[in-house]
Amino acid sequence: MISRTDITRRDLMVGGGAFATCLLAGGKGFAANPAGTRLHGLSAFGDLKYTKDFPAFDYANPNAANGGTFNFSPPNWQFNQNVMTFNTLNTFVAKGDAPPRMELCFDSLMVRALDEPDAVYGLLADSVEIADDRNAFTFHLRPNARFHDGSPLTAEDVAFTYNLFKEKGHPSLLLPLTEFERAEAIDPSTVRLTFSGKQSDRLILTVVQFPIVSKTFFSEHPFDSSEMRAPLGSGGYKVGRVNPGLSIEYDKVDDYWGRDLPVNRGLGHFAKIRIDFFRDRQAGFEAFKKGDINYRQEFVSKTWATEYDFPALTDGKVVKREFDGELRPSMQAWAVNTRRKQFADRRVREAINLCFDFEWTRENMFYGSYKRSQSLFERSPYRAEGMPSAAERALLNSLQADVPELAFAEAAMLPQSDGSGRDRKLLGRAVKLLREAGWSRKNGFFEDADGARLSLEIMVNAPVFVRVDTPFMENMRAIGIDASIRLVDAAQYQARLTGFDFDMVGIAASFAATPTKDQLQQYFHSRAADLPGSRNLPGTADPAVDALIDMIGEAKDRDQLTTAMLVLDRVLRARLDWIPNWHSANHRAAYWDMFGFTEPKPDYGFPVETLWWFDESRARAIGKA
Repeated sequence: MISRTDITRRDLMVGGGAFATCLLAGGKGFAANPAGTRLHGLSAFGDLKYTKDFPAFDYANPNAANGGTFNFSPPNWQFNQNVMTFNTLNTFVAKGDAPPRMELCFDSLMVRALDEPDAVYGLLADSVEIADDRNAFTFHLRPNARFHDGSPLTAEDVAFTYNLFKEKGHPSLLLPLTEFERAEAIDPSTVRLTFSGKQSDRLILTVVQFPIVSKTFFSEHPFDSSEMRAPLGSGGYKVGRVNPGLSIEYDKVDDYWGRDLPVNRGLGHFAKIRIDFFRDRQAGFEAFKKGDINYRQEFVSKTWATEYDFPALTDGKVVKREFDGELRPSMQAWAVNTRRKQFADRRVREAINLCFDFEWTRENMFYGSYKRSQSLFERSPYRAEGMPSAAERALLNSLQADVPELAFAEAAMLPQSDGSGRDRKLLGRAVKLLREAGWSRKNGFFEDADGARLSLEIMVNAPVFVRVDTPFMENMRAIGIDASIRLVDAAQYQARLTGFDFDMVGIAASFAATPTKDQLQQYFHSRAADLPGSRNLPGTADPAVDALIDMIGEAKDRDQLTTAMLVLDRVLRARLDWIPNWHSANHRAAYWDMFGFTEPKPDYGFPVETLWWFDESRARAIGKA
């Protein structure tokens, strides 16, 4: 480790020192959004594509047909949601497993535009005013906002929601509200959110997208219990038929109060959205082949390369194609649980990493697809390359905490193997690292000074990961790590993730195009390290990382934000408690040819269930009408 006191004055002054001083001093990067004015939208640095009177988002299609059913396998989910099963319809708490897309049933103050990196526009809120000190935001609600039972959605509901989430919400809701102080209903159509002054300026861009719940409903029903009762919502869809653990349908609300708002016009065309749950990926694929599922994204390269040859595809009824990925940072990595003492030493984590032969895996298991991930922010300008720039080095030097020496060198790169599947040179280096870390090999396995064996269990939730991880596990065993793979069911997997009850686990995630402090802290900040249900799976608790995340929140322009993100990437890669593995540049998708959609897709999101529509003529042509 190297601390800032080991850096020479010359290092600190060479280009960029002024940048670090400016960034550390804070400032209002959100200042381009004027105070005291009713604003129809907000963005990180004041850039809005759409004017106040815009009719609809450019990627929406107000002329598209409405109707039909969209039965799909969700490629992503949030909060406590589980794509394999569900046992509750409350998605806003850490407890239980909820079905994906419950958020479709709830409106928010504002929604983001999918063709801008960080802009949000009013939904429940007609406009927002920013206080002069920029610590309070006053929202003026649309007077016709209604819950599904016809009752008005008022400022009381909004205030209740934020106060409730701060106290009892899922970590994805609770953590961003750390510096939130209170929500007040000024009158039935006006609500004010007040923050401490320590919050990131751009925090509000996340907070305004929180779903709003009914005060009346949750005053009558416990919020923190797992129930199969659907909470009262106000969104464009509501829960329809439910078969617990097996399927759920979301029905379009015919008299939805907000259907003609600019942010909704031309979106949400399907009369019904259905999700079926499969505990095995192959079973889900078979359901797609039969036409029970209409759309799926394929995440198994073997299946994509060898199994898309079924009759419906060869007959032209099913389309197989790739869509461009979003212009957002993506992370796919293994989390090594540093809360467990055998993984606390970085040399142990590096030794584990050296046992994974990506080159062999790519050719023998991935059919030549996927690229090796080096960064936790792949496919973005936040992936560090080469030596730190002057601005990056100045920022590294300014940190009031120990910084890994590797962060000052060329960006840490994962090793390239000889592709043999068992690279002797890399495995030899792994053995050396373990010995340097104080482990000694006895009877074929490494032990510590107390005789405890170095063991590691890779937790997975699908058989495909057993197949992919087995050579990795065998290499670890070959050098003396007592490695194993544990396949657990969906509910147990979620519970063990929530309680950090694992040695190592793989995860994929994406971040906002303009990353925010509140989102980053869920994965990397010490504040989330011991908060059950957070995404800080390795237990990262590093003052340097915390400081960088704070600086990202205070960046006053995109250049400063990018520099701070690059430094964060360098530090995280040097730590190696997240071990990047692989990524794909595009969405590999297949669908029954019965839908219409606008091309090109938006750059910053791909919610097919709200963008696409049912095309009756196409469906008739393939016998699906």
